[in-house]
Amino acid sequence: MMRRLGLLLVLLVTAFGLASAPARAQSVPSTCHGDFINPISDVCWSCLFPLSIGGLSIWKGNRPDPKNPSFPLCACGSPIPRIGISVGFWEPVRLVDVTNKPWCFPNLGGIKLDPGFDIGQGHVQGRSQVGGKTQNSSQWQSHYYIYPLLYWMEILVDFLCFEQTSFDVAYVTEIDPLWQDSSLTSIINPEVALFANPIAVAACAADCVESTRKLPIDQLFWCAGCNGSMYPMNGHVASHVTPVQASRLVAERMIYKMHRQGLALGTMGSKALCHKYLMPVVRKQQYRLQMTNPISTTSGRYACAPIGAATIIPHTGKSFPVKGEDFGYLVWRKRNCCML
Repeated sequence: MMRRLGLLLVLLVTAFGLASAPARAQSVPSTCHGDFINPISDVCWSCLFPLSIGGLSIWKGNRPDPKNPSFPLCACGSPIPRIGISVGFWEPVRLVDVTNKPWCFPNLGGIKLDPGFDIGQGHVQGRSQVGGKTQNSSQWQSHYYIYPLLYWMEILVDFLCFEQTSFDVAYVTEIDPLWQDSSLTSIINPEVALFANPIAVAACAADCVESTRKLPIDQLFWCAGCNGSMYPMNGHVASHVTPVQASRLVAERMIYKMHRQGLALGTMGSKALCHKYLMPVVRKQQYRLQMTNPISTTSGRYACAPIGAATIIPHTGKSFPVKGEDFGYLVWRKRNCCML
């Protein structure tokens, strides 16, 4: 009799514990989905524009452009400088994967590697009354590729302003301990403590409006516009609204992280005419992001939107269950160069 009463007590305690536990993370299927990029049909070629010489646009586009050096002539080299023409254009140079599934590479056709060790699955976690968790959250992995598309396609032969390198998987977050832990991430972004306050967060509303209307506000470098905060520089999204919003935020953080670690450089403005330069605090106006997986966005003004632009209307229907949960982005970078 006592044994039965003890068993009943254990069952009651277990049932009560399960009922009062917070919402658990949704399990993520292990299958990886994605497609290789077709340079003809999957790239928004109108994102190349506008093209400029000095401060004059010679081929205008329907997307906003940051300010170019005003003078059309430039000089580079020493001891005898060479005179050239100051040109400005947009160049597709990088790819970024964003996925809940470790070692899943959507932009490489959806291949999934098995390195022989487990770092845990990503997740999308719901709200919970326990602890006052009022927003959805998620955890993502990301990969950063070198992808100099214009140079490969030889659109202009011997054009020195193109990035002339080969394809490479430059960074994977699965082996980065800073990416897995928000506390460790503060090693590379100690300034996060300055912006963890309501005033700094409220300022991001202005960045959201400007990013969607025209261009992001570079002075608000801690903001990712409508998508959230640039901090922490890892895959933990504390405010998960939609999968597209969360994945774009992670891609934008990945770009910032590459700048902070010296793996991405400044390429816009007068300072970049002769050579690239270190940019530990990213200028958000330097980048546009085009979705390539699960669906390529190739038309419309927001096909390659700037960092922080709204995703609710332009990217509706771009995420769907099973095959539409792994994301890929093509990164367009503003280039100001002295064409010698």
